Amino acid sequence: MGNRWWAVLWLGLLSLRGAATASPDSEASASALKESPRSWSSLARLEIAPLAFFPRSGGGEVEGFVQLEPTLILDGGPEFGLNLGAPVRLRAWRGEGLVRREDWDSLSDFGQVVRGLKLGSNSAPVGVWFGALESYSLLSAHLVRRYSNRSNPDYHPAGGFLTGTLGPLYTQAFASDVLGARLMGAEVTLDLEHVLFGEPHEPGRYTLALSAVHDWGKVGGDAPPVTLAHLDGTAVVVVRPGFEAHLLAGWGGRPGAGGAWGAVVGAGADAVTPTMDLRLRLEVRRQHGGFRQGFFGPDYELARFRATGPGGLPVAAALFPDGYSAYGEAEVGWDAVRYGGLSRHLELSLGAEAFSWGRFDVDGRVAVQLFARSLEVAVKGLGVGMGQPGARYLGAAEARWRLLGGKLYAMGTGGTLLFPTPEGTLRPGAFASVGLGVDDAR
Repeated sequence: MGNRWWAVLWLGLLSLRGAATASPDSEASASALKESPRSWSSLARLEIAPLAFFPRSGGGEVEGFVQLEPTLILDGGPEFGLNLGAPVRLRAWRGEGLVRREDWDSLSDFGQVVRGLKLGSNSAPVGVWFGALESYSLLSAHLVRRYSNRSNPDYHPAGGFLTGTLGPLYTQAFASDVLGARLMGAEVTLDLEHVLFGEPHEPGRYTLALSAVHDWGKVGGDAPPVTLAHLDGTAVVVVRPGFEAHLLAGWGGRPGAGGAWGAVVGAGADAVTPTMDLRLRLEVRRQHGGFRQGFFGPDYELARFRATGPGGLPVAAALFPDGYSAYGEAEVGWDAVRYGGLSRHLELSLGAEAFSWGRFDVDGRVAVQLFARSLEVAVKGLGVGMGQPGARYLGAAEARWRLLGGKLYAMGTGGTLLFPTPEGTLRPGAFASVGLGVDDAR
């Protein structure tokens, strides 16, 4: 699981190769780049676009900006990579100041300059990653699942995680904000077969894992602190070339909160072919006393101020009904030529949970490449608390069309946002942008 996360997060850092696959000619260039004996490659990019923020309710004024977004990517092979860049929003009308103040008003906001920094590789005993966390899950993922540290549009931290292997132990520790006291946690996995019978031919088939996560709640807006812990067992029951299936069970709770616990059982499968990468998981869960699996999820950076529902409380203090739920997750990557993770004709990520007391949560993203990869369209959405009062919905779409051999592209994006306020409420808004970008890969 840890190695898979290295691959997933590194895809964003290697976007130079994704950019190079925008046309048949540049696709050949990308193949040559991948096979080149050179140890270093790079990409420079600049995007320019008008950007507008619109109020969705309660009055307010439209804010307009000219957004400049430079990017520099250095790929030093499997052991090193660096992605630097951040959007600079210059005010065009409404408001005060030349640059949007909310983008740079805290130390954590300067973390957005580092989009990705990788030190180490899958085969190294220790590896480190810094950058944006998008749809991040902590190993067994029963505490942190599909979490994003950029859900708050006024908070732009750089997160990070460290992986380490020592004998039968595999560890991953993470922080949602490396410049502030925020969400931190770790999971330690013990390879039982390694302990009982010596180093196995296929590590990680029978494991026991302990995870703990704490939110200090001190930056990105003050919110109540919260701590969760979880114990998991996993057994890989089917292993075939290109296919693996496993069973899992776990129990968790909130230390210091009596009666807050939860249990889970489930199954999962991974399938890999030359053109497809598929992951599926299905779980049945029990929640009691305010604990729930996936507590730190895709909505958490907003829910920490105001959970869904009529109470208006932060998620750490909000009541969560006792009951059962069914959770399903699917991740699919497909490419008609060959799926190597660097370019994809189709990428789908979807998670959904249905609760016995009438609530339904779903979040997902789908991206497709069309017309010889010259057009890429991506749509993502989030629905939390559906079927109950105070449900929360967010969505966004983005399109990029490459022109003139792929170096120049037109882009457009738009969607809805929720801005946390000092009073602890969430102010609804929307955004829209259309512009041009140019890049050069070497």
